[in-house]
Amino acid sequence: MFGDLMGMMGKLKETQQKIEETKKRLDSVLIDEQSNDGLLKVTLTANRLVKSIEVDPTLLDDKEQLEDYLVLVMNKAIAKATNVNETELAAVAKDGMPNIPGMDLFK
Repeated sequence: MFGDLMGMMGKLKETQQKIEETKKRLDSVLIDEQSNDGLLKVTLTANRLVKSIEVDPTLLDDKEQLEDYLVLVMNKAIAKATNVNETELAAVAKDGMPNIPGMDLFK
């Protein structure tokens, strides 16, 4: 019984390490998003850190339009980055979880 418990604990520790490695790797995964007309472009990491924002000079004349573009494009980029992040981390967690009856949290 204790052998099984020690094996599970070792597997959980290994999974935790893989999750941390995946989080670090996601810092280098870039998500690009842009407005429909291409006037605003945003790049985030899969960990949702902003890497760059490119604004077409024509947007600088209309503060309200620029703000609207920023909100829309940033929200789309964050949603994509969140999806990539959660998918990658869930895959690592599911792969590393020991088979405990009744604990099928990562289906």
